[in-house]
Amino acid sequence: MKAVVIRAFGDPEGLEVVDLPAPEPRPGQVLVAVEAIGVGGVDAVIRRGALAAYGFREGHLLGSEVAGTVTAVGEGVDAAWTGRRVWAFTGLSGGYAEQAVARVEDVLALPDGLTGADAVTLGGSGLVAHFALRKAHFAPGETVLVRGAAGSIGITAVQLAARGGAGTVAVTTSSEERGARLRELGATHVLDRSGQGGGPDAPTGFDVVVDVVGGPGMPDVLDTLHAGGRYVLVGVVGGQPPEDFGTRLLRDFRKSLTFATFSTDTVPGPDRQAVRAEQFADAARGDLRTVVHAVLPLGRAADAHRAMDAGEVFGRVVLTP
Repeated sequence: MKAVVIRAFGDPEGLEVVDLPAPEPRPGQVLVAVEAIGVGGVDAVIRRGALAAYGFREGHLLGSEVAGTVTAVGEGVDAAWTGRRVWAFTGLSGGYAEQAVARVEDVLALPDGLTGADAVTLGGSGLVAHFALRKAHFAPGETVLVRGAAGSIGITAVQLAARGGAGTVAVTTSSEERGARLRELGATHVLDRSGQGGGPDAPTGFDVVVDVVGGPGMPDVLDTLHAGGRYVLVGVVGGQPPEDFGTRLLRDFRKSLTFATFSTDTVPGPDRQAVRAEQFADAARGDLRTVVHAVLPLGRAADAHRAMDAGEVFGRVVLTP
C-alpha cells in the first residue's frame, strides 16, 4: 500500500511516499480502507523532530485520524463492524496510508450525511475544543479568547463558546479575510496575532483563554487574564513557551490565575466517544460547521505541510489515498 513516512526530520521535503505491507488487525483492532486523512498540527510538530525525545524516529508513518470503511476485524471484535463507514483514531502513527488499523474502542460509526473529510476535520479537534472549555470551567456571559483560531480546533472552540453563551468571543488571526470568516462562525472581536487591535470596543482582558499556539508570545497573553481567569494550552504549533513563563503567574499572584495544559489522553474513552458522536450528529444536521481548507491526494502530503508551515490553512487540510 502507499503511505507517507518521515524520511528526514525538518522541512516538508523530508516526507516520502513509500510502499509498505498492508497492516493486519490484531486482537481488538479493525482494519480501515481509508477514504480521508486528517492533517493536524501535531503531525507538523512530529515531522520537525520536536518530539524526538518522546521516541519518534525518522521513518515514522504520520497520521492520527482517518475515515473510511472497515474491511476486516481482529480477534474479539464484533464482525458487524465489517462494511461500516467509520471515523478512527490511529494513535500518533499510521494514518497517512491507504489502509490503517485502530483499536475498536477508538472507532466510531459515521452518521448519514457526514463526509469522511468532515469527520477527520472534526473528530479530533472538536473533542479538544469541547473539553478545553470544560477544563476552563467556561460559563455563559464570560469573555473568551481563542488564540490561533484559524485551525480546526480554534474554529470549533469559537462555535462552542458562542453557542454556550459567551459574552465575548475574541480571536487572534492573521488577516481581515480570516477574521470575517471567524465572525460568521461566532467571533465577536478579531485581534491580530499578538492579541492587539480589534478597534476601540475590543476587550483588553479575558476570563478564559484557549490557546493552540503557545510559543514565545504566550506570557504576554497570560497578562490579559482577568482576576480569576483561566488559561488552557492545547497546542504548541508556534513552538514551546519560554521556560520562565510561570513567573508571570507568580507576579500576578493576587489575581488567582489558573494555567493548565490539556490533552484528550486524560479523558476516559467512553466520554470521548459520547462527545464525538454528539458533534458528528450536530455536523450532519448543519448545527456545527466544519471547514475543510483543501482536499489533496496522499502523494501531496508535503504540500499540505508546506501550507501549514506558511500559515495558509484555514480549517483543515484533508488527504485522500
